[in-house]
Amino acid sequence: MKTCKRLAALLLALLMAFSLFACGAKNSEPETGKKYIIASDNAFAPFEYLDTETNAYVGIDMDILKAIAEDQKFDYEVQNVGFDAALNQVQSGQADGVIAGMTITDERKLTFDFSEGYFDAGQILVVPANSDIKGLEDLKGTNVAVKISTQGADYAQSIAKEYGFEVTTYEDSPTMYQAVIQGTNSACFEDDPVARYSIQSQNLELKVVGDVINAKPYGFAAKKGENSELIDMFNAGLVNIKANGVYDEILAKYGY
Repeated sequence: MKTCKRLAALLLALLMAFSLFACGAKNSEPETGKKYIIASDNAFAPFEYLDTETNAYVGIDMDILKAIAEDQKFDYEVQNVGFDAALNQVQSGQADGVIAGMTITDERKLTFDFSEGYFDAGQILVVPANSDIKGLEDLKGTNVAVKISTQGADYAQSIAKEYGFEVTTYEDSPTMYQAVIQGTNSACFEDDPVARYSIQSQNLELKVVGDVINAKPYGFAAKKGENSELIDMFNAGLVNIKANGVYDEILAKYGY
């Protein structure tokens, strides 16, 4: 009788241990069925912009994100809220990640975790098509436009005193371009591929001058210390779409 009781107790202990192990194993698995919220810019062609015919946001970033999500089998929803707002949403926890032509910098690494770079770009000086400005030296005594929270804005602020110009900040690229076209500002700093694409595709009365400045990679980002699985999936998917040719097809679609 005692033997039976001991056997029953042993079986109960083993069952409890197995249950605890099973619960622990379940909690360690990645969450399934989650839909990630991805914040992005709303007017940064060719990386993200509104297709007025379909009323959907398209572009290099949108296509790369879609291809990687399909490759890594995760669900997502994009909120095209503007660049500065996109960064704020990630930092406040309203979004899980951001893809918005975002340059990877040491300063941004203090608050964001980045993927591997997926596109290299630098800033370029943009002036009216009929402007005599040929370089930074010609900006003295003028007012230069920049887009808030961008590398172009940081660069302009860093050299404004040296070259003797003032800086005006705008919320988005289209508004910044119009300020230059209308003569409110003498020039603006913009990411080189974006400036060239916008001028050509929209027949803007603008031109680029000088050399590309501070060429660095764009990266997908999440709030520092959070959503590491999303960064890992982006990196793994990026490797795969480069290997299978999808990445090159996306760039070719937009003229790269």
